[in-house]
Amino acid sequence: MSPVLAAACLLCVAYLLGSLSGSLLLGRLRGVDVRTLGSGNAGGTNAFRTQGLRFALGVVLIDVGKGALAAWLALRFAPAVAWPAAALAVVGHVWPVWHGFRGGKGAATAVGALLVLWPLAVPLLLGVWLLVLVATGYVGLSTVLATASLPLWAWLFDAGAPRLAFSVALALFLAFTHRGNLQRLRHGTESRFERARLLRRRGARA
Repeated sequence: MSPVLAAACLLCVAYLLGSLSGSLLLGRLRGVDVRTLGSGNAGGTNAFRTQGLRFALGVVLIDVGKGALAAWLALRFAPAVAWPAAALAVVGHVWPVWHGFRGGKGAATAVGALLVLWPLAVPLLLGVWLLVLVATGYVGLSTVLATASLPLWAWLFDAGAPRLAFSVALALFLAFTHRGNLQRLRHGTESRFERARLLRRRGARA
């Protein structure tokens, strides 16, 4: 197989892997479609709110795992398209061909790809996410701001052009997929994860 054909095949595989939605696959075993419940999103947050912690953990494992697998396969067999493959896995999660092009928002799949292609970024990303979450209780806002910090980390650590380009594209893309959350924030109707607001609890006790 020629290098060009191998790269094209791996890009297709990355998208198809991304299209395997954890919440919808596990939901079929349980006889539910999480897109008809809660916020209507096929991601881990809605899975947690509507189906509980164990179900959500399974969803996250699948969604992170498929991003990691897509990135690893590309890195192993066609390194030149590793970052595009990671991006296509995220796109597949958002618009999955297996599930009527209605999926999640892409964050967990992006984390999985980063675990393979840029593992140093993951603790930084999760650190920002947790800080915003405990301060505000908004999961969507935490995800958007954490992803928005990636270009800064890429620039500070001189991570190279491919990582910087992926970081910028991912930050913009996840802001787009979370546009509904941002609109609800602006209108004051966004759901808040109150149990995560540790900073407010401590302030109230003080």
